[in-house]
Amino acid sequence: MRLLLAEDELDLARALGRALEENGYAVDVVHDGLEAAHLGTSVEYDAILLDLMLPERDGFEVLAEVRAARATPVLILTARDGVDDRVRGLDGGADDYLVKPFELKELLARVRALIRRAAGRAVPRIEVGDVALDPAARTVTKGGVPVRLSPKEFAVAEFLLTHRGRLVTRTMLVEHVYDDAEETASNVLDVYVASLRRKLGREFVRTRRGEGYIVDA
Repeated sequence: MRLLLAEDELDLARALGRALEENGYAVDVVHDGLEAAHLGTSVEYDAILLDLMLPERDGFEVLAEVRAARATPVLILTARDGVDDRVRGLDGGADDYLVKPFELKELLARVRALIRRAAGRAVPRIEVGDVALDPAARTVTKGGVPVRLSPKEFAVAEFLLTHRGRLVTRTMLVEHVYDDAEETASNVLDVYVASLRRKLGREFVRTRRGEGYIVDA
């Protein structure tokens, strides 16, 4: 899953970006409102983490631009804890509001909840057939038996399962499991999909030649 983190406090941005990557997310980090608005309106993120007090353009302006273009889930991260600010943010289209300082585990839980709701899921675990994926514990089982996946294998499996029953193009996968700083070889997705089939069964994911991949609902 790919996130946009807009935070102008450099040390906090680095720490959060690193923590999110360690928890399996591809993260693009920006430090001002102009870049946040540009990426937020032009890239299909799974969620946006948005500080309100950004230079160049504040978070409320960024939120308005994003909402005019996309339905991406937005979590406001800010030191502004007044009721009026929270109301303005939520009424302006934010999906959640978290006041600094906060615990990392709460931030991660809120991000998972945003992504889950955006995908129309009410329960945390994703189950298809005898395969079950738990985004919070970052575990996968097949027939109740734990299956060890690499971080990128897990990311590919999570995106495919989250969009089960729908065609996922190669472009969608690349855009959602890699950030801008990562380079991808042309056949890297084929390698990961082949590995998932070995570990989770050949029936786990089907290839539609020239179109992409699909996990049956």
